[in-house]
Amino acid sequence: TPLSSLMAWLEIIKEDGVPESSIIEMNKDLDRLTTITDRFSKIGSEIKTTDQNIYQAVEKSTHYLRSRVSKQVELIVEGDQESIAKINPSLFEWVIENITKNAIDAIQGKKGSVTFEIQDHPSKVIIDITDTGKGIPSGNFKTVFNPGFSTKERGWGLGLSLVKRIVEEQLKGKIYVLQSKIDQGTTFRISLKK
Repeated sequence: TPLSSLMAWLEIIKEDGVPESSIIEMNKDLDRLTTITDRFSKIGSEIKTTDQNIYQAVEKSTHYLRSRVSKQVELIVEGDQESIAKINPSLFEWVIENITKNAIDAIQGKKGSVTFEIQDHPSKVIIDITDTGKGIPSGNFKTVFNPGFSTKERGWGLGLSLVKRIVEEQLKGKIYVLQSKIDQGTTFRISLKK
């Protein structure tokens, strides 16, 4: 497979004396490609969910993204650090990454933040994801999840529709726009069963 080929090339590069820091980053990206391949294989198939610490899962996803997004945007994880819900870690990370990338796009290269607030409730865990971006008109709160919906000049408008499918069909949770104000930002809410 192309992944096996890339792994072999990485070994050759190591022998050529490339700086260790470059090899570490290349390994991270190779691991990421393996993860993405795994994620696509899970879409539409029966998946296993297990009890996972949601704070740690969000922190893991944002940790990977921090070194790969604009330094203008701060990624903040806060709230209940002991919340446990049933998720598939690989698919859940995909959800967090897609929403984060959309939030960063909404900030439009300016200084801003994306905050993940985890709240523990008796039967569910809630994750509010708030950005300081351009906001969504109230008439688009439901349509942002439709395939093909996009406010960007390029892209297919599949990110949020995929997120909704993963959250609702695969993880048996809910996702919706909690609130949004033009030029102030948006909050998406994810609700997961315990």
